[in-house]
Amino acid sequence: MMTEMVTAIDRKNERGMTLLAVMAIMTVFAVALLAVAPVVQQEVQREKELESIRRGEEVAEAIRQYVEFYRGAKLPSSMDDLLDGLPQGTKKRQILRASAAIDPLSEDGRWRLIKADVNTLGPFAKRVQDYNGGILPANTSATFDRYSLVIVNSLNTDSEEDLQAPDDSDTEVLTENTPFIGVASQDRSKSVITYYGIENHSKWVFTPLFRGEGRNNFVPGRGGRGGGRRPRQEQ
Repeated sequence: MMTEMVTAIDRKNERGMTLLAVMAIMTVFAVALLAVAPVVQQEVQREKELESIRRGEEVAEAIRQYVEFYRGAKLPSSMDDLLDGLPQGTKKRQILRASAAIDPLSEDGRWRLIKADVNTLGPFAKRVQDYNGGILPANTSATFDRYSLVIVNSLNTDSEEDLQAPDDSDTEVLTENTPFIGVASQDRSKSVITYYGIENHSKWVFTPLFRGEGRNNFVPGRGGRGGGRRPRQEQ
């Protein structure tokens, strides 16, 4: 009888030790997950930002085709204008994928439409100029000169801090029914990666303006920490 009681106590102690060991392992895993979570979250955010840049560049290219088709006399006034495509014989030529018309960073998926005016485009043009060593790339087509001339002659002088700071302005967010020359995200958060050195989603402007090759030979749609666009590698 005594032996059986001792055996039962030993088994109970073993179960208690096993439970403690399991709890210790779970605690270690929980701490490890808490340590990894910010890294995973940052990587997810980085991928969303890269996708936003890719789609924004597609929209900019669609705007270029649209404006050149109408020889600069007409700007698109909604994303539907780009999604509908351009006349080509009896059919329409697609210039924008449906997925690119959705901003992955905005809550409602709508791009903010950027009008061709100094107040909106000036700060971005100045940042492109600074990032490109003081040279603002020329337009790839003379069709866009009429839209960029006033902007170039009135470049905004916002400081570096202004360009990186969160956008807390109360300016109206236009997402339809306005002639636009570019798009930007509605999200005003600070970014994980940079675009032309800018670390703020709402200040990334995707436009066909200033897309000519400057001294850094930029390639559209590439982003990285501390970079924005990367130099094209020599062939």
